[in-house]
Amino acid sequence: MGSRLPRTACLLRLTALCILLSHTVAYFGLTGREPLVFLPGPTSNDAPNGKAYLKQCEQMTLTRRQKRMCRREPGLAETLRESVRLSLLECRYQFRNERWNCSLDGRGSLLKEVPFKETAFLLAVSSAALTHALAKACSSGRMERCTCDDSPGIQHREAWQWGICGDNLKYSAKFIKKFLGQKRVSKDLRAQIDAHNINVGIRAVKSGLKTTCKCHGVSGSCAVRTCWKQLSPFHDTGRLLKYKYDNSVRVLSVTNAATGETELAGPRRHGQNLRTTDLVYLEDSPSFCKATRYSGGTAGRTCSKDTTCQSLCCGRGYNTAMRLTSLSCHCQVRWCCHVECQTCVREEEVYTCKNV
Repeated sequence: MGSRLPRTACLLRLTALCILLSHTVAYFGLTGREPLVFLPGPTSNDAPNGKAYLKQCEQMTLTRRQKRMCRREPGLAETLRESVRLSLLECRYQFRNERWNCSLDGRGSLLKEVPFKETAFLLAVSSAALTHALAKACSSGRMERCTCDDSPGIQHREAWQWGICGDNLKYSAKFIKKFLGQKRVSKDLRAQIDAHNINVGIRAVKSGLKTTCKCHGVSGSCAVRTCWKQLSPFHDTGRLLKYKYDNSVRVLSVTNAATGETELAGPRRHGQNLRTTDLVYLEDSPSFCKATRYSGGTAGRTCSKDTTCQSLCCGRGYNTAMRLTSLSCHCQVRWCCHVECQTCVREEEVYTCKNV
Protein backbone atom coordinates (compact mmCIF):
# COMPACT_ATOMS: atom_id res chain seq x y z
CA MET A 1 0.00 0.00 0.00
CA GLY A 2 2.74 2.43 0.93
CA SER A 3 4.45 2.19 -2.45
CA ARG A 4 1.53 3.76 -4.27
CA LEU A 5 0.81 6.63 -1.89
CA PRO A 6 3.29 9.20 -3.20
CA ARG A 7 2.18 8.97 -6.81
CA THR A 8 -1.58 8.49 -6.65
CA ALA A 9 -2.32 10.48 -3.52
CA CYS A 10 -0.40 13.46 -4.92
CA LEU A 11 -2.64 13.63 -7.96
CA LEU A 12 -5.85 13.17 -6.05
CA ARG A 13 -5.00 15.65 -3.34
CA LEU A 14 -4.67 18.33 -5.95
CA THR A 15 -7.39 17.24 -8.37
CA ALA A 16 -9.94 16.65 -5.64
CA LEU A 17 -13.54 17.27 -6.61
CA CYS A 18 -15.17 20.44 -5.27
CA ILE A 19 -18.59 21.96 -4.76
CA LEU A 20 -18.71 25.73 -4.98
CA LEU A 21 -20.82 27.06 -2.12
CA SER A 22 -20.82 30.88 -2.17
CA HIS A 23 -17.40 31.73 -0.73
CA THR A 24 -16.39 28.21 0.27
CA VAL A 25 -15.16 25.17 -1.55
CA ALA A 26 -15.91 21.66 -0.35
CA TYR A 27 -12.57 19.96 -0.85
CA PHE A 28 -12.58 16.19 -0.89
CA GLY A 29 -9.51 14.03 -1.29
CA LEU A 30 -10.45 11.37 -3.82
CA THR A 31 -8.35 8.77 -2.09
CA GLY A 32 -10.51 9.14 0.98
CA ARG A 33 -7.44 9.72 3.13
CA GLU A 34 -8.31 13.35 3.69
CA PRO A 35 -11.50 14.41 5.49
CA LEU A 36 -14.13 16.64 3.97
CA VAL A 37 -12.98 20.13 4.82
CA PHE A 38 -13.86 23.58 3.62
CA LEU A 39 -11.43 25.93 1.95
CA PRO A 40 -12.20 29.61 1.53
CA GLY A 41 -12.55 30.42 -2.12
CA PRO A 42 -11.41 33.63 -3.80
CA THR A 43 -13.25 36.69 -2.53
CA SER A 44 -13.55 40.22 -3.79
CA ASN A 45 -11.13 41.37 -1.09
CA ASP A 46 -8.28 39.29 -2.54
CA ALA A 47 -5.98 41.34 -4.70
CA PRO A 48 -5.54 39.49 -8.00
CA ASN A 49 -1.82 40.29 -8.13
CA GLY A 50 -1.16 40.19 -4.41
CA LYS A 51 -0.16 37.38 -2.10
CA ALA A 52 -3.58 35.74 -1.78
CA TYR A 53 -2.31 32.73 -3.72
CA LEU A 54 0.17 31.96 -0.93
CA LYS A 55 -2.71 31.42 1.48
CA GLN A 56 -4.51 29.24 -1.05
CA CYS A 57 -1.41 27.09 -1.49
CA GLU A 58 -1.21 26.51 2.25
CA GLN A 59 -4.87 25.60 2.54
CA MET A 60 -4.71 22.90 -0.11
CA THR A 61 -3.92 19.34 0.89
CA LEU A 62 -0.58 19.13 -0.88
CA THR A 63 2.78 17.64 -0.03
CA ARG A 64 5.53 19.90 1.26
CA ARG A 65 7.29 19.82 -2.11
CA GLN A 66 4.08 20.62 -3.98
CA LYS A 67 3.38 23.57 -1.71
CA ARG A 68 6.83 24.96 -2.49
CA MET A 69 6.08 24.68 -6.20
CA CYS A 70 2.70 26.32 -5.65
CA ARG A 71 4.28 29.26 -3.82
CA ARG A 72 6.82 29.78 -6.61
CA GLU A 73 4.10 30.02 -9.28
CA PRO A 74 1.45 32.68 -8.46
CA GLY A 75 -1.01 31.33 -11.04
CA LEU A 76 -0.88 27.70 -9.96
CA ALA A 77 -3.35 27.83 -7.07
CA GLU A 78 -6.17 29.14 -9.25
CA THR A 79 -5.24 26.69 -11.98
CA LEU A 80 -5.62 23.83 -9.51
CA ARG A 81 -9.04 25.12 -8.56
CA GLU A 82 -10.00 25.32 -12.21
CA SER A 83 -8.95 21.72 -12.77
CA VAL A 84 -11.10 20.70 -9.81
CA ARG A 85 -14.10 22.51 -11.28
CA LEU A 86 -13.59 20.94 -14.69
CA SER A 87 -13.31 17.40 -13.35
CA LEU A 88 -16.36 17.73 -11.11
CA LEU A 89 -18.67 19.23 -13.73
CA GLU A 90 -17.61 16.81 -16.45
CA CYS A 91 -17.87 13.75 -14.20
CA ARG A 92 -21.37 14.71 -13.12
CA TYR A 93 -22.44 15.44 -16.67
CA GLN A 94 -21.15 12.18 -18.13
CA PHE A 95 -22.78 10.11 -15.36
CA ARG A 96 -26.01 12.10 -15.01
CA ASN A 97 -28.10 9.13 -16.18
CA GLU A 98 -26.07 6.39 -14.49
CA ARG A 99 -26.72 4.67 -11.16
CA TRP A 100 -23.42 6.05 -9.93
CA ASN A 101 -23.65 9.77 -10.67
CA CYS A 102 -20.31 11.03 -9.33
CA SER A 103 -21.78 12.12 -6.02
CA LEU A 104 -19.62 12.73 -2.95
CA ASP A 105 -21.43 9.98 -1.04
CA GLY A 106 -19.14 7.00 -0.58
CA ARG A 107 -16.38 8.27 -2.83
CA GLY A 108 -13.74 7.76 -0.16
CA SER A 109 -14.46 4.04 0.10
CA LEU A 110 -14.88 3.80 -3.66
CA LEU A 111 -11.37 5.05 -4.30
CA LYS A 112 -9.27 3.82 -1.42
CA GLU A 113 -10.41 0.22 -1.58
CA VAL A 114 -10.84 -2.03 -4.62
CA PRO A 115 -10.25 -0.22 -7.95
CA PHE A 116 -13.52 -0.35 -9.90
CA LYS A 117 -14.33 1.15 -13.30
CA GLU A 118 -15.54 4.27 -11.51
CA THR A 119 -12.17 4.58 -9.79
CA ALA A 120 -10.48 4.44 -13.17
CA PHE A 121 -12.68 7.21 -14.57
CA LEU A 122 -12.13 9.49 -11.58
CA LEU A 123 -8.37 9.16 -11.86
CA ALA A 124 -8.43 9.75 -15.61
CA VAL A 125 -10.79 12.73 -15.58
CA SER A 126 -8.82 14.34 -12.73
CA SER A 127 -5.47 14.05 -14.50
CA ALA A 128 -7.06 15.18 -17.77
CA ALA A 129 -8.58 18.25 -16.13
CA LEU A 130 -5.24 19.19 -14.59
CA THR A 131 -3.45 18.78 -17.92
CA HIS A 132 -6.07 20.84 -19.74
CA ALA A 133 -6.22 23.61 -17.14
CA LEU A 134 -2.44 24.03 -17.01
CA ALA A 135 -2.11 24.24 -20.79
CA LYS A 136 -4.88 26.84 -20.94
CA ALA A 137 -3.39 28.83 -18.06
CA CYS A 138 -0.10 29.10 -19.95
CA SER A 139 -1.71 30.37 -23.14
CA SER A 140 -3.92 32.86 -21.31
CA GLY A 141 -0.98 34.42 -19.46
CA ARG A 142 -2.08 33.33 -15.97
CA MET A 143 1.17 31.47 -15.31
CA GLU A 144 4.50 33.25 -14.91
CA ARG A 145 6.79 30.34 -15.82
CA CYS A 146 5.20 29.41 -19.14
CA THR A 147 3.67 31.08 -22.15
CA CYS A 148 2.47 30.04 -25.62
CA ASP A 149 3.13 26.65 -27.10
CA ASP A 150 6.37 26.12 -29.00
CA SER A 151 4.83 25.67 -32.44
CA PRO A 152 7.35 26.21 -35.27
CA GLY A 153 7.20 29.60 -36.95
CA ILE A 154 5.43 31.44 -34.14
CA GLN A 155 7.34 33.84 -31.95
CA HIS A 156 5.80 34.57 -28.57
CA ARG A 157 5.59 38.30 -29.24
CA GLU A 158 3.88 37.71 -32.60
CA ALA A 159 1.50 35.23 -31.02
CA TRP A 160 0.39 37.68 -28.35
CA GLN A 161 0.00 40.42 -30.98
CA TRP A 162 -2.36 38.38 -33.10
CA GLY A 163 -4.15 36.84 -30.12
CA ILE A 164 -3.21 33.32 -31.22
CA CYS A 165 -1.26 32.05 -28.27
CA GLY A 166 -1.37 28.28 -28.54
CA ASP A 167 -2.20 26.01 -25.61
CA ASN A 168 1.08 24.84 -24.13
CA LEU A 169 0.42 21.14 -23.72
CA LYS A 170 4.12 20.32 -23.86
CA TYR A 171 4.86 22.38 -20.75
CA SER A 172 1.71 21.15 -19.04
CA ALA A 173 2.60 17.46 -19.42
CA LYS A 174 6.16 18.08 -18.27
CA PHE A 175 5.05 20.11 -15.26
CA ILE A 176 2.51 17.49 -14.17
CA LYS A 177 5.15 14.75 -14.08
CA LYS A 178 7.36 16.95 -11.94
CA PHE A 179 4.49 18.07 -9.72
CA LEU A 180 3.25 14.54 -9.11
CA GLY A 181 6.77 13.22 -8.68
CA GLN A 182 6.19 10.43 -11.19
CA LYS A 183 9.06 7.97 -11.15
CA ARG A 184 9.47 4.37 -12.13
CA VAL A 185 6.39 2.19 -11.96
CA SER A 186 5.90 0.35 -8.70
CA LYS A 187 5.63 -3.44 -8.55
CA ASP A 188 2.40 -3.01 -6.59
CA LEU A 189 -0.60 -3.98 -8.75
CA ARG A 190 -2.86 -1.18 -7.49
CA ALA A 191 -0.12 1.38 -8.05
CA GLN A 192 0.32 0.18 -11.63
CA ILE A 193 -3.41 0.40 -12.28
CA ASP A 194 -3.65 3.92 -10.84
CA ALA A 195 -0.62 5.11 -12.81
CA HIS A 196 -2.01 3.59 -16.01
CA ASN A 197 -5.38 5.36 -15.63
CA ILE A 198 -3.72 8.66 -14.75
CA ASN A 199 -1.76 8.49 -17.99
CA VAL A 200 -4.91 7.58 -19.94
CA GLY A 201 -6.37 10.91 -18.85
CA ILE A 202 -3.28 12.81 -19.99
CA ARG A 203 -3.27 11.00 -23.35
CA ALA A 204 -6.95 11.81 -23.83
CA VAL A 205 -6.14 15.52 -23.64
CA LYS A 206 -3.21 15.12 -26.04
CA SER A 207 -5.44 13.36 -28.57
CA GLY A 208 -7.62 16.47 -28.71
CA LEU A 209 -4.78 18.81 -29.66
CA LYS A 210 -5.45 20.28 -33.08
CA THR A 211 -3.93 22.87 -35.36
CA THR A 212 -5.92 26.07 -35.85
CA CYS A 213 -5.02 28.66 -38.47
CA LYS A 214 -5.80 32.34 -38.92
CA CYS A 215 -5.50 34.34 -42.12
CA HIS A 216 -3.97 37.82 -42.29
CA GLY A 217 -4.19 40.05 -45.31
CA VAL A 218 -6.01 42.84 -47.06
CA SER A 219 -9.80 42.54 -46.92
CA GLY A 220 -9.61 39.19 -45.20
CA SER A 221 -7.43 37.56 -47.81
CA CYS A 222 -5.20 34.68 -46.75
CA ALA A 223 -1.95 36.16 -48.03
CA VAL A 224 -0.38 35.29 -44.70
CA ARG A 225 -1.52 32.39 -42.55
CA THR A 226 -0.47 31.78 -38.97
CA CYS A 227 -1.19 28.43 -37.26
CA TRP A 228 -1.03 27.36 -33.65
CA LYS A 229 -1.95 24.43 -31.43
CA GLN A 230 -5.29 24.45 -29.63
CA LEU A 231 -6.94 21.98 -27.26
CA SER A 232 -10.43 20.68 -27.87
CA PRO A 233 -13.14 21.71 -25.39
CA PHE A 234 -12.85 19.67 -22.20
CA HIS A 235 -16.33 18.28 -22.81
CA ASP A 236 -14.88 16.40 -25.79
CA THR A 237 -12.24 14.89 -23.51
CA GLY A 238 -14.89 13.91 -20.99
CA ARG A 239 -16.96 12.22 -23.68
CA LEU A 240 -13.90 10.27 -24.82
CA LEU A 241 -13.13 9.14 -21.27
CA LYS A 242 -16.75 8.08 -20.78
CA TYR A 243 -16.43 5.94 -23.91
CA LYS A 244 -13.27 4.42 -22.48
CA TYR A 245 -15.11 3.80 -19.21
CA ASP A 246 -17.88 1.95 -21.06
CA ASN A 247 -15.21 -0.19 -22.76
CA SER A 248 -12.78 -0.50 -19.85
CA VAL A 249 -10.73 -3.66 -19.37
CA ARG A 250 -10.44 -5.87 -16.30
CA VAL A 251 -6.78 -6.69 -15.73
CA LEU A 252 -4.46 -8.84 -13.68
CA SER A 253 -0.75 -8.84 -13.03
CA VAL A 254 1.65 -11.02 -15.01
CA THR A 255 5.43 -11.37 -15.10
CA ASN A 256 7.27 -10.51 -18.28
CA ALA A 257 9.44 -13.56 -19.01
CA ALA A 258 12.05 -11.46 -20.80
CA THR A 259 12.51 -8.68 -18.24
CA GLY A 260 11.19 -10.23 -15.05
CA GLU A 261 9.05 -7.12 -14.45
CA THR A 262 5.39 -7.29 -13.47
CA GLU A 263 2.98 -5.94 -16.08
CA LEU A 264 -0.74 -5.41 -16.47
CA ALA A 265 -2.53 -7.82 -18.77
CA GLY A 266 -6.10 -8.19 -19.91
CA PRO A 267 -8.06 -10.45 -22.27
CA ARG A 268 -7.16 -10.10 -25.93
CA ARG A 269 -9.83 -8.16 -27.75
CA HIS A 270 -10.04 -8.13 -31.53
CA GLY A 271 -6.57 -9.66 -31.64
CA GLN A 272 -5.04 -6.84 -29.59
CA ASN A 273 -3.34 -6.83 -26.22
CA LEU A 274 -4.01 -4.25 -23.51
CA ARG A 275 -3.51 -0.75 -24.92
CA THR A 276 -2.06 2.28 -23.18
CA THR A 277 -5.28 4.13 -23.98
CA ASP A 278 -7.59 1.62 -22.24
CA LEU A 279 -9.04 2.39 -18.83
CA VAL A 280 -8.41 -0.59 -16.56
CA TYR A 281 -9.91 -1.93 -13.34
CA LEU A 282 -9.39 -4.83 -10.98
CA GLU A 283 -12.85 -5.83 -9.72
CA ASP A 284 -16.38 -5.61 -11.09
CA SER A 285 -18.38 -2.67 -9.76
CA PRO A 286 -21.26 -3.03 -7.29
CA SER A 287 -24.75 -2.29 -8.58
CA PHE A 288 -24.95 1.13 -6.83
CA CYS A 289 -28.70 0.50 -6.45
CA LYS A 290 -28.82 0.69 -2.66
CA ALA A 291 -26.94 2.91 -0.26
CA THR A 292 -23.59 1.36 0.65
CA ARG A 293 -20.16 2.61 1.60
CA TYR A 294 -19.57 3.16 -2.13
CA SER A 295 -22.59 5.34 -2.96
CA GLY A 296 -25.84 6.78 -1.69
CA GLY A 297 -27.95 4.52 -3.90
CA THR A 298 -30.56 5.60 -6.44
CA ALA A 299 -33.61 6.10 -4.19
CA GLY A 300 -35.14 9.50 -4.84
CA ARG A 301 -33.20 10.05 -8.08
CA THR A 302 -35.08 11.80 -10.87
CA CYS A 303 -35.40 9.73 -14.03
CA SER A 304 -36.94 9.79 -17.49
CA LYS A 305 -39.99 7.53 -17.78
CA ASP A 306 -39.21 6.30 -21.28
CA THR A 307 -35.42 6.03 -21.16
CA THR A 308 -33.74 5.80 -17.76
CA CYS A 309 -36.27 4.90 -15.04
CA GLN A 310 -36.11 1.14 -15.60
CA SER A 311 -32.34 0.96 -15.23
CA LEU A 312 -31.86 3.75 -12.72
CA CYS A 313 -34.53 2.53 -10.31
CA CYS A 314 -33.18 -1.06 -10.34
CA GLY A 315 -36.61 -2.62 -10.78
CA ARG A 316 -38.08 -0.92 -7.68
CA GLY A 317 -40.40 1.24 -9.74
CA TYR A 318 -40.83 5.00 -9.57
CA ASN A 319 -43.13 7.61 -8.10
CA THR A 320 -44.98 10.11 -10.26
CA ALA A 321 -45.69 13.64 -9.10
CA MET A 322 -46.86 16.87 -10.69
CA ARG A 323 -45.00 20.14 -10.38
CA LEU A 324 -45.34 23.64 -11.76
CA THR A 325 -42.44 25.14 -13.69
CA SER A 326 -41.99 28.68 -14.97
CA LEU A 327 -40.58 29.43 -18.40
CA SER A 328 -40.33 32.32 -20.83
CA CYS A 329 -42.94 32.39 -23.59
CA HIS A 330 -44.56 34.63 -26.22
CA CYS A 331 -41.26 36.42 -26.80
CA GLN A 332 -41.14 39.42 -29.15
CA VAL A 333 -38.22 41.44 -30.48
CA ARG A 334 -38.54 45.16 -29.80
CA TRP A 335 -36.63 47.74 -31.83
CA CYS A 336 -33.78 47.48 -32.01
CA CYS A 337 -32.18 44.86 -29.89
CA HIS A 338 -34.45 44.11 -26.98
CA VAL A 339 -36.49 40.96 -26.43
CA GLU A 340 -39.59 40.99 -24.25
CA CYS A 341 -41.08 37.74 -22.95
CA GLN A 342 -44.00 36.74 -20.82
CA THR A 343 -43.75 34.18 -18.02
CA CYS A 344 -45.81 31.05 -18.48
CA VAL A 345 -46.48 28.33 -15.92
CA ARG A 346 -46.55 24.74 -17.08
CA GLU A 347 -47.54 21.61 -15.21
CA GLU A 348 -45.30 18.60 -15.82
CA GLU A 349 -44.84 15.09 -14.49
CA VAL A 350 -41.72 14.24 -12.48
CA TYR A 351 -40.53 10.68 -11.91
CA THR A 352 -38.37 9.63 -8.96
CA CYS A 353 -37.06 6.19 -8.00
CA LYS A 354 -38.83 4.46 -5.11
CA ASN A 355 -36.99 3.51 -1.94
CA VAL A 356 -38.14 -0.12 -1.91
